[in-house]
This record gives sequence, C-alpha cells and structure tokens, in this order.
Amino acid sequence: MEELDERKVKILNAVIQTYLDTGEPVGSRTISKNSDLNLSSATIRNEMSDLEELGYIIQPHTSAGRIPSDKGYRFYVDQLIEQKDAEVEEFKELMLEKTEKMEKVLRQVVKTLAVNTQYASIISAPAIRSNRVKFVQLSAVDEDHVLSVVVMDGNLVKNKMIELAEPLDNEELLKLNMLLNTNLNGLTVDDINLALITRMKGQAGEFEGIIEEVLATVADTIEQDEELKIYTSGATNIFKYPELADSRRASEFISTFEEKDALKELLSGASEDDTGTGIQVYIGDESHIQTMKDCSVVTATYELGEGVRGTIGIIGPKRMDYKNVMSNLNHLRRELDKVLRTEK
Repeated sequence: MEELDERKVKILNAVIQTYLDTGEPVGSRTISKNSDLNLSSATIRNEMSDLEELGYIIQPHTSAGRIPSDKGYRFYVDQLIEQKDAEVEEFKELMLEKTEKMEKVLRQVVKTLAVNTQYASIISAPAIRSNRVKFVQLSAVDEDHVLSVVVMDGNLVKNKMIELAEPLDNEELLKLNMLLNTNLNGLTVDDINLALITRMKGQAGEFEGIIEEVLATVADTIEQDEELKIYTSGATNIFKYPELADSRRASEFISTFEEKDALKELLSGASEDDTGTGIQVYIGDESHIQTMKDCSVVTATYELGEGVRGTIGIIGPKRMDYKNVMSNLNHLRRELDKVLRTEK
C-alpha cells in the first residue's frame, strides 16, 4: 500500500469495480468516462501502466484493457476490511459512550410520563429491528479454520468460527469474500431464497460448505434474541383507580411489572403492530397481556435509524385521558429521538 499514491489508489479501485461489474477488461477511456476522477485518458493510461508494472493489474491480451491481479484484489479487499473494521469499532465506542447517558435519559423519560399522566409507564431501550446484510468478511485463522464475521443493519455483528475440510489459500478466500458480498450485501432474509443459495453454492464449488456456514450465521444473526431492557415507573398509580384497585387485579398488575417478561411481550407486540403512525392504542381485550385486559395501553415507537428502535408505553384504566396521554407520548418521543440521535 505504501507504493501507491492517492491517485493510483483511486484508479485501481475504479478498474477493479468496473471489472467486477462487467467482467470485461477495462481500458483507460472507460475509466475516464465512467468515473469522477477528472483525468484525461492519457494520464489514466500512464497510471495504469505503473499499476501494471507494480503488479496490481494485468493485461490479458495485447491491445486489451486491464484486469485486476491477485495482488490488486488483495489490496482492494484489505481496503474494504480496514474501512468496515473502522466502522464497527467506531460504532462500538459510540455505543459504549452512549450507554450510561441513555439509561439515565430513559429512566427520566419513564418517570416523567408517570408523573405527568398519573398512570403506569414503561419504556424499552433501543434494539435492532432490522435484518438486512451490510457485509460479510471471511478471515483466515489457521490452516483448519476461518472466521466468518456477518454485520447487519444497525451494526449488529455475529462471529462464527468455521472448520475447514481442507486448507484455503488466499486467492480462494478472496474469491469467496467477493462471492458472498456481491450476492448478499443489502439483502434481507426474505431475499435469500433457494435459487440464490443454489447459485452461490455452485459458484463456490468445493467450498460450498463454507457458504452454508455463512448463511447459517446470517440466519442466527437475524434471529438473535438480545435481552430487551425495560424501564418502568408509576406502577402504584394504578391504586388511584377503583376499577383496578381490588386486591386481585392490583396484585396481578404489580406482579407483571416486577417480572418484566410480560412487558417485553407487550412492547415487542406493539412494535410489530406499528404501521408507521407511531401511536398504538389497545383497549381491554385488544391488549397482548392477559393481566391488562381491564386496562388501556397506549404505546409509541421512537427510532434511532438503521432499524434501531424502542417503544414507550402508558398503562391505565379504560377511562384514561387519551388526549393527554397521546400528547405526552408524542412530545417525549420527539424529545427522545432528538436526544439519542444527537448524543455523539
């Protein structure tokens, strides 16, 4: 990498990307027309000659354009890996920095809702609600193992060690990385159908087992059930309403708030029911939770982007002040979006 200046790197990337798209040798005129380099064909041709001399591209036939060499592919993939590694590390650091303040913010939000409405309130911490593949990376560990790293929207990362039936050289590893990312990037689990899997396994040849392992990792990542954090406040407000204050109802309600599992089910169900309006209202039997059949539940979803979202909820009697509850939820949802999105 030290051999290449910025202009050579841009031209090499343009050659490789064009060749990946077309499968045809790439000429200087094509690069000049189809890239934003703002360089003449002659300048690009001279730079491509240097890249060929350095071993990054080759000319398969006289008078033909150039194609990437193994060294060129390696440079390209190492660049991608470095960029993606940096993205993942940046995200991890950001989330670590934000976690402490996020907890404080969520606890304050749920307390404010309980005080302002005089009902019980709940909120879930933001979690991944997306299943789109961002990229896949295979890295050699030793002769018998490769490490598969799958990154989904929201930078949800899943690692898996894959045992090899036979050693995999750098060129084969490179081709598998290209195959996986060309076919999977940007896809949801629903897009990964039998035809695509069959085609990928056919292209992988003797290494089709690795493709199966990576696809299993993608499925595991999508289905990963991370612990949903729930914050609550104002459970005892329920005693202010005679229709909910008898010992049986009150005991069931408090028990639900303490165990949290039912609240997770409630908020997860509300998030799935959200059709884009942001506010969901469940009255009596419409509730996801048996112990809340005598209540009304109003929820709102807040978003942090890239499929990262959480849910706020208010629980009270069926005769609750719906206008006041919705007003409070909308206001706090907007404030929460603002705080969490700007917290860098």
